[in-house]
Amino acid sequence: MKEIMEETKHIRISDYDYPLPDERIAKFPLPERDSSKLLVYRHGEVSEDRFTSLPQYLKPGMLMVFNNTKVIQARLHFRKETGALIEVFCLEPYSPADYAQNFQQTETCSWLCMIGNLKKWKEGVLRKEMTVNGRDLILCAERGEAVGTSHAVRFSWNDSTVTFSDILECMGELPIPPYLNRETQESDKKTYQTVYSKIKGSVAAPTAGLHFTERVLSALDNAGIEREELTLHVGAGTFKPVKSEEIEGHDMHTEYISVRRSTIEKLIAHNGEAVAVGTTSVRTLESLYYIGLKLEKNMELSEEGLHVNQWEPYEEASGLSTVRALQNIVDWLDRHGIETLHTSTQIIIAPGYKYHIVKAMVTNFHQPKSTLLLLVSAFVNGDWHRIYDYALSHDFRFLSYGDSSLLIP
Repeated sequence: MKEIMEETKHIRISDYDYPLPDERIAKFPLPERDSSKLLVYRHGEVSEDRFTSLPQYLKPGMLMVFNNTKVIQARLHFRKETGALIEVFCLEPYSPADYAQNFQQTETCSWLCMIGNLKKWKEGVLRKEMTVNGRDLILCAERGEAVGTSHAVRFSWNDSTVTFSDILECMGELPIPPYLNRETQESDKKTYQTVYSKIKGSVAAPTAGLHFTERVLSALDNAGIEREELTLHVGAGTFKPVKSEEIEGHDMHTEYISVRRSTIEKLIAHNGEAVAVGTTSVRTLESLYYIGLKLEKNMELSEEGLHVNQWEPYEEASGLSTVRALQNIVDWLDRHGIETLHTSTQIIIAPGYKYHIVKAMVTNFHQPKSTLLLLVSAFVNGDWHRIYDYALSHDFRFLSYGDSSLLIP
């Protein structure tokens, strides 16, 4: 295992580059989500189809897993008395740290935020007058301690009937990906959400899910494909470029996951195998194996102790069966009288990684030199070049609003 980890750490990110002209990046989605193109990679063979044909490529009885996170309107804009515009980009809840609790706070809460035009906000309180649910109020923002490249920001407002969720819905702007090089438009509020989004918390959409419509979901049901949902809140770190020459120098961001006990039991019933919709579902499902591996050694771990570190999958042999690992999580939940697993992951999936749960994957086409391209390469045993060359030469649209692929190694 040590040799594999060393090889993985020394992967040169320059080996995962490819030419992506700006005109190949989809700036807007297609009018009909499910009319997008689908690249099909099956056992080394590449072909193409329409996304509506997806159910035809899956077998009855397969389990498909979706990330039901919902993108929040996380960008807040304040103007100082000097006229300087300050952008406060809410990344993750700080106090209280639980997403659901934080959104329901009235009068005050804190978030970890990225701050645009930081040099113009050295001190003082930012204020903004606004009307929420027909009530006039003043929202204040106070800068706190630096946490890495972010800052803690305390928000307060003078109306106990208004929640922070209400404020974001009213005042916030949806944060579309930076590589779209355009302003957020009203249409993005609908098109940059999956049709099955439920749990607020992401600052970026799980974009493979953007292709699904009620029509496709019904077709999956009719084809005997089972469906389950989990939650991974996508952080801004998903767009963080790899700046180090080797991936050893890249720090993966932490993302928060929650998986219901019933979903883990469904995975067990499917022999620990699933079709993942999007890389966020992949990261969550594969993290479950390593959480179960931790519990094999120590059932007394706390929720915090279940966090999956970046290099953990490469540090030791993983001879534990997938079903046993998942059963360990169910047993741990039962021991604590909990119905949903809440924890976090920093897992990096790169060539050298051995997949445990994900047997097929629906995913979009990712940026050059990105950790998501490493994840795909690991899944298709290094054959990513052929997939991307095909997509580039057959007029596929790339990145968040682009087309998708079904990968079956």
